Amino acid sequence: MKNVVPVEVIENKIYVIRGLKVMLDRDLAELYGIDTSQLKRQVKRNLKRFPEDFMFVLSNQEIDLMVCQNVIPSKSYFGGALPYVFTEHGILMLSSVLNSQQAIDVNIAIMRTFTKLRFFMENNKVLAEKLKELESKVGTNTDDIKLIFETIKQMLAVPEKPKRGIGFLAL
Repeated sequence: MKNVVPVEVIENKIYVIRGLKVMLDRDLAELYGIDTSQLKRQVKRNLKRFPEDFMFVLSNQEIDLMVCQNVIPSKSYFGGALPYVFTEHGILMLSSVLNSQQAIDVNIAIMRTFTKLRFFMENNKVLAEKLKELESKVGTNTDDIKLIFETIKQMLAVPEKPKRGIGFLAL
């Protein structure tokens, strides 16, 4: 099955807020091909399905922080209302309240992206632990060995997410 949405597009729409990987209601609605207001209406009709660890509303302070860090171009991006953000489990739950084929296909692509990110992060941790173990066994007596370890550490560092440009994304 061909992905409906490229993984890179989904990855650029995942943010870390309150220590959780989340997606904004606005971005999800865009991916599902519906209005944000329609998505919010469906969620409000089914609030019992969305506990706080599945979905929460951003505070004004969190919005200001996102704008300040250039993650979001301006507050007007949200259209005036406080946005909902959905964790991976909340996005899964959205597929049960949005019954279109596009919503189902997009949810599958999003779940695969979350799985890929989780796999990458776990492998990165394992590699870092093995590197630390190797470094303690070998020791760092010479400058060459130190340089090798420093280079490997830099390669393992999680790269910053590229800043999103201003304008529209072509899907």
